[in-house]
Amino acid sequence: MADMHVKQPKGVELRHISKIYKDPKTGKDFYAVHDVDLTIEPGSFVTLLGPSGCGKTTTLRMIAGFESPDEGDIFLGGESINALTPNKRDTAMVFQSYALFPHYNVFDNVAYGLRLRKVPKDEIQRRVTDILALVELSGMEQRMTNQLSGGQQQRVALARALVVEPGVLLFDEPLSNLDAKLRVQMRTEIRRIQQALGITAIYVTHDQSEAMSISDNIILMKGGVIAQMGTPTEIYYHPNSEFVADFIGECNFLKGPISAASTGEAAVNIVGVDVPVATDKNVKVGDPGEIVVRPEAIAIADQGMLPCKVELSCFMGSYQNYHVRVGDTLVKITDNCPINKKIFAVGDDAYISFDKVCAHLL
Repeated sequence: MADMHVKQPKGVELRHISKIYKDPKTGKDFYAVHDVDLTIEPGSFVTLLGPSGCGKTTTLRMIAGFESPDEGDIFLGGESINALTPNKRDTAMVFQSYALFPHYNVFDNVAYGLRLRKVPKDEIQRRVTDILALVELSGMEQRMTNQLSGGQQQRVALARALVVEPGVLLFDEPLSNLDAKLRVQMRTEIRRIQQALGITAIYVTHDQSEAMSISDNIILMKGGVIAQMGTPTEIYYHPNSEFVADFIGECNFLKGPISAASTGEAAVNIVGVDVPVATDKNVKVGDPGEIVVRPEAIAIADQGMLPCKVELSCFMGSYQNYHVRVGDTLVKITDNCPINKKIFAVGDDAYISFDKVCAHLL
């Protein structure tokens, strides 16, 4: 890989930032982002995830300087940047639309930011050549951007942001214009480059599998506030609410009263059966209980923990997809590698089971 000069990555701190907009219909003010307080470690890859309108893009635009917070402070590398214009901040943004210059070739598109900064000509040549090698576009310097595929244009946009060696790299849904296969390829590529350079990256997406696959930490937002922060594993296995559990992957919710409680463990009574679940929560017998369990964590068999009736049985290649009814609750099951297992048909009576460590008490 080309040897690139990498500056020290910078951390980002958002201290109780809020953004207030006026609703055009009612004329009333509302919080698009409300009291977001978080620290992003230098060199980490953090994703702001959530449904549209949750405040993730507004938060990113405040870090970039395209919007200014109405409350709170933003720090980059320990210094307050609220008063700095976007071009004075040590950040670079990769946009959804790529925003390339159609009348420039690849080299001039990538060199643009360096020329603005009056970098000497021979250094521009070296840095652009190095970064094009890193994004695997060597030899394409003279091509016009309209002669490139979507994936290549995305790489040019990435190179243009990286070549100025920003302290923090910002991504606003950069892959949403690409087809599914290319998206997977490019997100792997973005993660590879981020790790190779050790740069701090803040990435916005509404695609949970994209967030899971590239992030050190995910910040899941809802209605302008942070719903949960954590590693992909923490958020997947230990969601703190139904919203989080449901937004990240598929989930089953089994409800019933708490029937036993001791240190590190509890039981929830579901259709008359006491189902054990590991928990660090302080619960007592009689409290309402709700267990979250992922479809791939559930086994279906002739004997087991909870009786069920099969309502859907569908062969999906790598797994058998079941919908079963436990009491009044629909439960989805992903039964992996079904080739040597009994396949249950619609209408069959069966049992489901899962390990207590795979279940999470909400």
